[in-house]
Amino acid sequence: MAKRDYYEVLGVSRDASPDEVKTAYRKLARQYHPDVAKENPKAAEEKFKELSEAYEVLADPEKRRRYDAGGYSEVAPDFGPGGFSWQNFSHGDDLEDLLGQSPLFQQLFGSFGGPFATGRRGVARGHDVEVTVRLPLSAAIEGAHPTVEVPRSSPCPDCRGTGAKGGTAFETCPECKGQGQVRRVQNRGFAQFITIAACPKCGGTGRRILERCPTCRGSGRRQTTERIELTVPPGVEDGAVFRVAGHGGDGGSQGAAGDLYVQVVLEPVPGFHREGTELYGEAAIPLATALLGGEVTVRTLEGTAELKIPAGTQPETQFRLRGRGFPRPRGTSRGDLLLTVHVEVPKSLNGRERELLREALGDPGKANSTKRDSIWRRRSG
Repeated sequence: MAKRDYYEVLGVSRDASPDEVKTAYRKLARQYHPDVAKENPKAAEEKFKELSEAYEVLADPEKRRRYDAGGYSEVAPDFGPGGFSWQNFSHGDDLEDLLGQSPLFQQLFGSFGGPFATGRRGVARGHDVEVTVRLPLSAAIEGAHPTVEVPRSSPCPDCRGTGAKGGTAFETCPECKGQGQVRRVQNRGFAQFITIAACPKCGGTGRRILERCPTCRGSGRRQTTERIELTVPPGVEDGAVFRVAGHGGDGGSQGAAGDLYVQVVLEPVPGFHREGTELYGEAAIPLATALLGGEVTVRTLEGTAELKIPAGTQPETQFRLRGRGFPRPRGTSRGDLLLTVHVEVPKSLNGRERELLREALGDPGKANSTKRDSIWRRRSG
């Protein structure tokens, strides 16, 4: 039987926005809810399934693009040989407030991968992946665009993810007729018990592989490496974690992919340390500059800068270079670089240097002797 146009099924135009598609689906889902359409629940279930198949395609940008380009044949491989089943439905969260209250619907569909088995309710979501990227401390000033490599599992190109040779070497499971689940009814007195479980013959896939794909050996997946370029903004803190949605472990044919979490570790730079938006550093200046004043070239995380030293600067004096620290929140301005200067004292002097110092400062030996004598006289008196 020919498929009805998905846009016609949902009653929307071909240029309908994603929100319009979702609104139309929710409205019709409420109308054909099994607990509402009690006069003919079987027909309601079929109608609801048709609506969900259309929504599965039109709510997914990639599937919708393929459907618009080539019709149903372009999306049919996503559903498998048995056509659309509740195992293919990945938008149950969009109906949680409508269907989550339905015991009947949950009994019929919740146990085998229907709307209640999406996201956190059932179908296995891909695992999250955590990686660490190490960056220089300067990245907290300038930002960075590191590239990380993440192992991924993707559909095998030779079998299109079916696990069957050539993508066609399988048949519809004779046990479940391609539905992926079996339904058993037990009558106990006046009570009737209905259980629905994954088909034991096909493992819930709805099909049986006749000849395995030699490339993936029937798994339907292949291992690849994905290169992802990250954007690390200026001002990033050491240990910050960034989430890249949908780039973690693959969720298989039904589940959503996990997320990638990237932790940024900033490598320390000798002579510098960070406190919030302030950068602290150290610099050595000659004794003559400390005494007479002058300008010295000092290191910063971005290169060098000129620092003016006033005459008579004492050791361990701290100078502030404004705007040489880390970006403040929202990038409006930057913190400061606070440099502590250490005065370099010569380890040896030549004769002329000694003579000049004595002329300028006096004889330190005699000064100390006089000072000691005066202290002794005060104590003796």
